[in-house]
Amino acid sequence: MPVKLKKHLREWAGVLLMVPMVTSVIALARIVGWLQPLELAAYDQFVSIKPPQSTDPRILIIEVSEEDIRTHGHPIPDGVLARLIQKLNQSRPAAIGLDIVRDIPVPPGHAELEKTFRATPNLIGIAFRSDTPADNIAPPPALPPQQVGLSNMFHDADGITRRGLLYLSNPDGTVETGFSMKLAALYLQKQGIALPQPENLRTNSMLQIGNGRLVKLWSNDGGYVNVITNDKHYLLLINYRAARGGFSTATLTDVLENRVPENFIRNRVILIGYSAPSVDDTFLTPYRTGTAVNMLGVAVHATMVSQILNTAQQGETSIRSWPEPVKYLWIIVWGIIGTFLSWQLRSPRHLIPALLVLQLGLFGSCYLAFLMHWWIPLIPPTLALLTASILTTLYVASLEHQERQLVMTLFGRHVTPDVAEMIWQNREQVMAEGRMRGKKMTATVLFTDLKDFSSITERTSPESLMDWLNEYMEAMVQLVLEHGGIVDKLIGDAVMAIFGVPIPRTTTAAVAADACHAVQCAIAMARALEQLNQRWQARQQPLAYMRIGIATGEVITGSLGSQKRLDYTTIGDSVNVAARLESYNKSMDTGLCRILIDEVTFHYIQGKFSTQYVGTAQLKGRQQNSKIYQVLVDQPASLSYQTRTDDR
Repeated sequence: MPVKLKKHLREWAGVLLMVPMVTSVIALARIVGWLQPLELAAYDQFVSIKPPQSTDPRILIIEVSEEDIRTHGHPIPDGVLARLIQKLNQSRPAAIGLDIVRDIPVPPGHAELEKTFRATPNLIGIAFRSDTPADNIAPPPALPPQQVGLSNMFHDADGITRRGLLYLSNPDGTVETGFSMKLAALYLQKQGIALPQPENLRTNSMLQIGNGRLVKLWSNDGGYVNVITNDKHYLLLINYRAARGGFSTATLTDVLENRVPENFIRNRVILIGYSAPSVDDTFLTPYRTGTAVNMLGVAVHATMVSQILNTAQQGETSIRSWPEPVKYLWIIVWGIIGTFLSWQLRSPRHLIPALLVLQLGLFGSCYLAFLMHWWIPLIPPTLALLTASILTTLYVASLEHQERQLVMTLFGRHVTPDVAEMIWQNREQVMAEGRMRGKKMTATVLFTDLKDFSSITERTSPESLMDWLNEYMEAMVQLVLEHGGIVDKLIGDAVMAIFGVPIPRTTTAAVAADACHAVQCAIAMARALEQLNQRWQARQQPLAYMRIGIATGEVITGSLGSQKRLDYTTIGDSVNVAARLESYNKSMDTGLCRILIDEVTFHYIQGKFSTQYVGTAQLKGRQQNSKIYQVLVDQPASLSYQTRTDDR
């Protein structure tokens, strides 16, 4: 298997583990219900920013206001309610819903109210069912069962009413209908739309009604988790029209004093309920202006009536949710997106804007789905996206830290920070499996050595010798780094430097630049040695003379050693040539510093430095003769190189 492929597979193994790890944790958090408050808050946000619907012309709310209570007392007497119902019924409404408890008489006028109840077949009263029988509220005694609907409201743990009751299935097999469903049925009957008989409510997931379907809310739909402890309730998510209800209103007094036009009542669903603050018949809704907005209980019932009518007449489907497997697939998809995005971009400068765009896209897609009556989870995929991105970023940072440590271990002592950064940015070209790849490339090799170093060691104390040699090495190494080279190794008094590694040069101009840098470095070494000698002479320390050999050509570079000791090194014919040029004809008296270069190097620097042709020689380790040139340090740079044609 190719080395690069093995490296990527090893890295991808960690990345691929990220997705199941993240999604499993988020799925577990969702299963235990930790994410439900956040999901409900997101749902409320969608409801709040949804454009309000226009006033529903099919519904009129008659409010019992604070002024009505001051006029007639509280509770409103039976006689007043009787007059109100009679007045309304004279205008032939489709249905009248009395959202006022009247299980016991409230004199005066109780007999009149009972008579009115019996004479108004399109009137629906309310009852309340509780798991605790003592909390049940009975319907008005004069109303037959078919004219009674359950007014039960279902509040979530945060007190907000998001769910409405359509039917209640009792243990004895009987089915009771919700207040809103009863009113909607009366209206639809006049429109020629009959409601189907509810069957198998405990298992049936939707009811066909006219042109649409009412979708049952199950225990784990949307962002809910085990919200319904039993299946006897047939609930649906309330599709609120507007923050303040979205319905026309009038007061009890308006009706009694004939201030409501007849066409506001005819063929409409009329709901009667309290709006007086002293009664506080309100419920928290998903609408938020900092806190949840209260809505009249009668307006919540009206909202459900409107929703049922829209389903039957306009084919509007109630708010639905994906099956559980699809929800978890949705979370996995966003976990994958977060993981792969972080893996590809890596840099926070690019990753953070990309995550913001993706988050906006996720929010926008969930919101658009909500407008089409789909409740798609927002919080779990958001957490999957962000968590996977953060963990992947940390994983990438860990990998990069390991690789950077390796690069710094191999090159930190040999190159400048700028060069080390360049190597790091191009690490894919030079590294594989924790080692520098073996590569063949064109580079320029520089070898230096001190003349008669052995005699210096004999007449100098060890401590003084090491101080003297370190001062020399520090100056030479610094010059190599300043000229863009890499210090390959220090051997005693010798320095081996390479120009053009570890990033391969791809153009002739780049190779020529490396050759020029090597020669410039050699000249700078000569001048630095002159300054060192001046200081050493003043301190009565040994003076030094040096030889430098430079060769350009193909070399092989890479990591050499074991896991405990690993070094970056260069080998090849050009290394051998540079070493042989340095040691060539040591009897040549060339002053303070002699710089010899091979023919290839001469070709790249020709015309840029003062040079002269030395001759042709067979260097040790080579079968063919090599042309040797000398770089003249002390001559002005304006002088052209000199050659001896008779020696060529």
